Amino acid sequence: MFTLKVDQDIELQLFQLHHSEELYSLVDTNRHHLREWLPWVDSMSSPSQYHSIIPTWLKQFMNNNGFNTGIRYKGTLVGSIGFHQIDWNSRQTSIGYYLAKGNEGKGIMTRSVQALLNYAFLDLNLNRVEIRCGIGNAKSRAIPERLGFVQEGIIRDGEFLYDHYHDLAVYGMLARDWGN
Repeated sequence: MFTLKVDQDIELQLFQLHHSEELYSLVDTNRHHLREWLPWVDSMSSPSQYHSIIPTWLKQFMNNNGFNTGIRYKGTLVGSIGFHQIDWNSRQTSIGYYLAKGNEGKGIMTRSVQALLNYAFLDLNLNRVEIRCGIGNAKSRAIPERLGFVQEGIIRDGEFLYDHYHDLAVYGMLARDWGN
């Protein structure tokens, strides 16, 4: 199955059914932390829910339309990252990610996003990658800013989070910019 070795400590691994318990545990343990910026956290109430979600992710991967991987840091699942969908006509995609609270500040997400950018531009020959972050989510916004993305705008009320809308910052990276 698909894995992408980022470096000696980090590997991105396509989720499979046997990861259901581990993935649920990651989300459940970090529920308060993740809930602040991710609208789906409250809906995850048992590992069995991943039994229907993971096959959807695998089908997406098999259809060459994006994927969702676990981020393994020194062998332990610490987060998730992937391409939402791939628009092959425009040769573009967007990246989504989250990381367990205790693993922030180690460069794990920056290196993981960097690896996906290399994969997108060098292996898939895409032209554009986008990242959207809540404007108040400084840690998430630091990733595209650190990697040289261009902030292209703000989507007002771009996402509904439980009981309120929040604005999203839109960042873009082009293949020609990544190569430089």
